[in-house]
Amino acid sequence: MIGNAKSIIEWLYDQDREKIFEVKEKKQKRSLDSNSYLWVLITNIAEVVRASKEEIYIQELEKYGQSLLIPVLKGEKPNGYFKYYKYHSTRYINEKEVDYYIVYKGSSEMDQREMSILIDGVVSDCKELGIPTLEDKRLEEMIKNWGV
Repeated sequence: MIGNAKSIIEWLYDQDREKIFEVKEKKQKRSLDSNSYLWVLITNIAEVVRASKEEIYIQELEKYGQSLLIPVLKGEKPNGYFKYYKYHSTRYINEKEVDYYIVYKGSSEMDQREMSILIDGVVSDCKELGIPTLEDKRLEEMIKNWGV
């Protein structure tokens, strides 16, 4: 069932008391056009600079993506928790040595604003390399529809 809090509560009130339900916030589906376009651009950059798509994707996330700095006990790595990360530094917290990592949000987890920043940056990099991109108007429409 999809509805506001009041309608869901009213519906739940009439249900079998023994059943278990899961309630979660409904989020708008994202536009696959934006993510597909991002990967087209990344593929084009990879071909021009002769690198893998994954390498370019990570470079673009590092330049234009969303990130956090997290502490991890010395000798541990954040893999398994985060897909994209990079070592930053080693420090001490409460007399324990910890490694700090920068962790990056993947494009599939980004909201419209975050995706807009990423695509704008990748488009800029493409233009610097002489790689053709979509017209600005078409790009704006695609980013606007990211959350739709």
